[in-house]
Amino acid sequence: MAVHNPLRKFVDKVNQYPQWLSRFLMTRVFRHTVKLAGTVKLDIIETDGKQVTFRQKNIRKVRNHIGTVHAATMALLAESATGFIVGINLPGDKLPLIKTMNLNYVKRCSGDITAVASLTEEQIALMQTQPKGEVVVKVQITDGANIEPMLAEMIWAWVPKK
Repeated sequence: MAVHNPLRKFVDKVNQYPQWLSRFLMTRVFRHTVKLAGTVKLDIIETDGKQVTFRQKNIRKVRNHIGTVHAATMALLAESATGFIVGINLPGDKLPLIKTMNLNYVKRCSGDITAVASLTEEQIALMQTQPKGEVVVKVQITDGANIEPMLAEMIWAWVPKK
């Protein structure tokens, strides 16, 4: 039997609230836990437990020399979205670890960027039953013009907590 995951319990609870409040609470907790996400002001837009949507506004703090969202911020957004979806689907006695980030910057972005990360039912079942393992988590990054400026894929592993 899977060990209780307090993060998943929190997400399930706040998803019962109105969407504006749910977004606020999840974002607040995530920014408090992941300090760099708080620094750049990442937002969690929504999640259903299998998929999550994160947004990064194109604010001055995260811009590069040409006025677009910096490549490192885009990587943080992709890692945060995939890590969040993995984290809420692991049992409470497992620790998620990023193993590999495959990032290909293919176009110049404009405006705010959005990341949508998701897991399949098979991946979730594997995470619930295996003591150790890894999953490839796809994440789609789009900008304000609905263009994909970056193609990303993350490999997340999990191990038992000690």
